[in-house]
Amino acid sequence: MTDDQTIDGYLDNQLLVAMPGMLDPGFARSVTLMCQHTSEGAIGITINRESSFTLGEIFDQLKVECEDEALRAQPVLEGGPVSPERGFVLHSPGRGFESSMNLAGGSIAVTTSRDVLAAIAAGEGPDQFLVALGYAGWTDGQLEAELRENAWLSVPTDQTIVFDAPLAERWNRAVGNLGVDISHLHDHGGRA
Repeated sequence: MTDDQTIDGYLDNQLLVAMPGMLDPGFARSVTLMCQHTSEGAIGITINRESSFTLGEIFDQLKVECEDEALRAQPVLEGGPVSPERGFVLHSPGRGFESSMNLAGGSIAVTTSRDVLAAIAAGEGPDQFLVALGYAGWTDGQLEAELRENAWLSVPTDQTIVFDAPLAERWNRAVGNLGVDISHLHDHGGRA
């Protein structure tokens, strides 16, 4: 692969994990599930940054009825800085929704349509889910350049990190899946 070429999909089924030296405060210690990677750019949803919104506020804004107070209190994540008004639901696959796409080899789906939220509010939604506002986006070649500068680690997607791990532990667990001792990671990398 040359500097100006991208192999479509080589980051599919991956989590991007920010290296300890990541200077961008919006991505420091972030874990981002890659949704799409092509020669035109890349899109991912950050899965370990809590927003100031709750699921109940999203339900209210969309006029979706939900009586379950525990569900209404669940945090909504900051999926990334691009289009923060746009919602994404990452969930276990199964029932098809109006606007869904399978990710991570079919082990995770992302849905952008209101019907998944209505199903969740009614107690008929996917077994596992998280809701995020916005996404992380990279233009053609931008992510590849950041990878060459050692800003990110690439880790195979792990459903237990996406859905089960507490938000504060997702970065450590993703790095741990590489078999790397976090204390041995340096702020700056090199190239051979």
